[in-house]
Amino acid sequence: MRKPIIAGNWKMFKLIGDSVDTAIELRQLVTDVSHCEIIIGPVATALNAVAERMSGSNIRVAAQNCSTETEHGAHTGELCCDMLKDAGADSVIIGHSERRQFYGETDASVNQKTKAAISFGLDAIVCVGESLEQRESGQAQSVVGGQLENGLRGLTVSDMERIIVAYEPVWAIGTGKTATPEQAQEMHAYIRKVLSGAHGSEVADGVRILYGGSVKPANVSDLMANDDIDGALVGGASLEASSFAQIVKYR
Repeated sequence: MRKPIIAGNWKMFKLIGDSVDTAIELRQLVTDVSHCEIIIGPVATALNAVAERMSGSNIRVAAQNCSTETEHGAHTGELCCDMLKDAGADSVIIGHSERRQFYGETDASVNQKTKAAISFGLDAIVCVGESLEQRESGQAQSVVGGQLENGLRGLTVSDMERIIVAYEPVWAIGTGKTATPEQAQEMHAYIRKVLSGAHGSEVADGVRILYGGSVKPANVSDLMANDDIDGALVGGASLEASSFAQIVKYR
């Protein structure tokens, strides 16, 4: 059985104090939750402070990005995965559509970052998703399939144990639009098919696939009712502890 994951991506919001306050409030609201794993992804400057307060709780902490580099060196502004782990992260979000769209992320860099994360014992939350234009032109599956195959190229069976896939249709991120449960399930089933073709059915059956894109307390239950949707990567609705706790308690 794949244990669901509800993850919150705080993006570039919250100074350290606010990050800590939100995390502590969330911890109190979800202390009795055991049906799913809970992950929050604060900004890098708040990683350590949040991780320290979440120690011993049922909340894991993720970084929002990492370097492609696996050795320390002259890479100004970059954060090696062992630095993120040292700060308290146990996972990292890789290839989010905003990073692809605005900061030059490619399938090749996603592949490098994913391998770097795994080499340091971090779980990699690898994001894939199509634009509205690509969906309307019938390219959604080929785009997502290509991102998935290239982003996970060269990974071993044991590597795949650290992979979490997040399907985020670009047209549904921060727009208030959400893929219907049927649209989301169709793509999640396709993603599992691609994983099966590349890594085998046993691996594919074990990988958790999250849906991201305007997930809210009002729609999370319908999304989670589908066989191949194993959780959610939540943006805006994760910034308030109360709304995120409602999503965590989707059932």
